Amino acid sequence: MDAPPVDPMAGRMLDGRYSVDSFIAHGGMASVYLATDTRLERRVAVKVLHAHLAGDHETLARFQREARAAARLSHPDVVAVYDQGTDGDRPFLVMEYVPGANLRAVLRDRGMLTPGETLAVMDHVLAALAAAHNAGLVHRDIKPENVLLTADGRVKVADFGLARAVAGSTVTTTGSVLFGTAAYLAPEQFEHGTADERSDVYSAGVLMFELLTGRTPFEGDSAYAVLHQHASQDVPAPSTRATGVPPQIDALVTWATSRDPAQRPANAGELHASLTDVRDKLGLHAAVPGLPVTATTPLTQTTAQPLTTSAVTRAVPAGAAADAVPAGGPARRGRTGDPGAPRSGRRGWILAALLALVVVAAGVLGWYFALGRYTHTPRLLGATKQSADAALRRAGLHARWLKPVYNSNYAQNEVAVESPGPGDRISKGGTVSLRLSLGPAHIPSVGGDSVQAATAALRAIGVGVSSEVHVYNADLSNGLVIRTDKPTGQEVQPGTSVVLFVSKGPKPVAVPTDLVGQSVASATQELTDLGFLVDSNHTQFSDTVPKGDVIKSVPGGGTESHEAATIKLVVSEGPQLVQVPNVEGDSLGDAINALKTAGFKVDPVEYAPGGPQQVFRETPQGMQKVGTTIEIDYF
Repeated sequence: MDAPPVDPMAGRMLDGRYSVDSFIAHGGMASVYLATDTRLERRVAVKVLHAHLAGDHETLARFQREARAAARLSHPDVVAVYDQGTDGDRPFLVMEYVPGANLRAVLRDRGMLTPGETLAVMDHVLAALAAAHNAGLVHRDIKPENVLLTADGRVKVADFGLARAVAGSTVTTTGSVLFGTAAYLAPEQFEHGTADERSDVYSAGVLMFELLTGRTPFEGDSAYAVLHQHASQDVPAPSTRATGVPPQIDALVTWATSRDPAQRPANAGELHASLTDVRDKLGLHAAVPGLPVTATTPLTQTTAQPLTTSAVTRAVPAGAAADAVPAGGPARRGRTGDPGAPRSGRRGWILAALLALVVVAAGVLGWYFALGRYTHTPRLLGATKQSADAALRRAGLHARWLKPVYNSNYAQNEVAVESPGPGDRISKGGTVSLRLSLGPAHIPSVGGDSVQAATAALRAIGVGVSSEVHVYNADLSNGLVIRTDKPTGQEVQPGTSVVLFVSKGPKPVAVPTDLVGQSVASATQELTDLGFLVDSNHTQFSDTVPKGDVIKSVPGGGTESHEAATIKLVVSEGPQLVQVPNVEGDSLGDAINALKTAGFKVDPVEYAPGGPQQVFRETPQGMQKVGTTIEIDYF
């Protein structure tokens, strides 16, 4: 963002209080100026809404509403909002002035951060987001430009709530506007136009990816190209783009950037708790990265100047000065004959004393606003609920008990999550969010469950699903979970992701076409090798297929079945043999009927015409195939 050649705001007095000193930055929604609060004599940043947006009543109402909401935030990692007002027709916000650089400038200078530096920065970013989420605010535009760093190692998140009013970098769809920056936008913001705490979690995960790798996960020629990648592709693990990233940090990023909001941490506090656990476990307690030698961000283009003595004295109310030194008092005493030198000395002494009082008062006020209104959170990790409550009461702080979490580092019913963390700065009388440990989490048995039920069971212990692998399975129907890539019962850290193996049902297999005529043993082996079960307890007589060979299969050859299906083989018993009835001595008619009834053909041969038609011989005799022709001789 470049400053315009001439800015009409320079030198103006806003609301009779804020003297605009110089231009800082120009954005899509507002311009930012360095100003002096003439009442409190402190440097402030004033953000003035652009004129073309100030005329939109809906935008203006939302701007004012969100400004008031953001002003409720009181957290050391949040850029404080001091005041809100309107000068003429130009609404403005008065915020804490943070001299330093933003993360974008640091990334330009460094390329990427170390894992330790990344966790140090994200510790503050997530603490700030957690405070906002607890206050009912959603940032909706987390990116390096909105994370400010100071020379003394502080981290401040800017523009809380303002992104709801107007969008400095927006993507539009038909009939709607999506607030945010495409590279960091959660899929549901693009697909459905909705945003909640989990959308901020997604953006924070993308920011963490960028700090670790130096690049955002998705890039394209247009905002829409980037958005479609967010909606259709999983954010890869940072270790695939940069070396030296521990798998625990990979798991944090992939958990935070799950495309399904239900599979992400519920809010920034939950992600922050897991991040601090990972940080402690890995021992990565690096400092926040230093500022670039030559900062190029707007915040460093204007350097705050120290307040002059005259500026300090202007802070004394006119009434107080009149009470301390009556107007014209020393001059009148001089006219009554008091020596001139002592009069001048007394006047100088009184003025010096007043100046000293003012300086002391200003110092006390400055100390209070800078440090005096803050205290530090006691270390509560590992404490019981009762002892944690007592320690916070002694420190003048309050406890907010959130739902318990699984944690391998702390026993059941010990404090496992503390936000702000131990030793962090917090406003006196502030609230510390705490979670008790449920003890170590173990991978549940999800075999046979639906994907939805398995995902819910894993989420209950803080474990996400990074992906699904669909494979054929003979025992489970299509869509049912077979297992995870980690064995059931294995201890697992919250924030870990697992892979679900999901059944596609039995594998489709074609029944072989060459079974007919094979021996039953050979056909059974071929079917078994293909994964079929075989039922060969079915036989049938056959005149054409030798005994013990396959007559047919059910289902037949070429038919598509599936793995583990049962194939029925019909096995030949050979030809059917029947005892030839003894018809010798029978009349011709009775003999023919008896043989045909038994399944034979008859060939009668007459030897003596005109005889009694009685059979005297038959051939062949004994066991014969059904259908054999039996010759009977008669006379």
